[in-house]
Amino acid sequence: MIATDFLGYAAAACTTVAFIPQALKVLREHDTRSLSLSMYVIFNVGVYLWAVYGFVKHDGALIGANVCTAVLSTAILIAKLRNVVINNEPK
Repeated sequence: MIATDFLGYAAAACTTVAFIPQALKVLREHDTRSLSLSMYVIFNVGVYLWAVYGFVKHDGALIGANVCTAVLSTAILIAKLRNVVINNEPK
């Protein structure tokens, strides 16, 4: 692995791991009132597009980070949507 690959994987790990505390908090507490629905919709679209781009470019760092981030951010988005629909929570 060359230095630039290591840099990419390190950056991918940091940005992906950053979502874990938020996802755990949302899934544990079911409280999404302070989260923006539109932000998570737009963010999820971007993450999925980055993952596709990673596949096209055959870039393991982009693929791995964005697939993992997609799982975490989609879990948060689903929790937010559930609260908006079921609990009439603000969007």
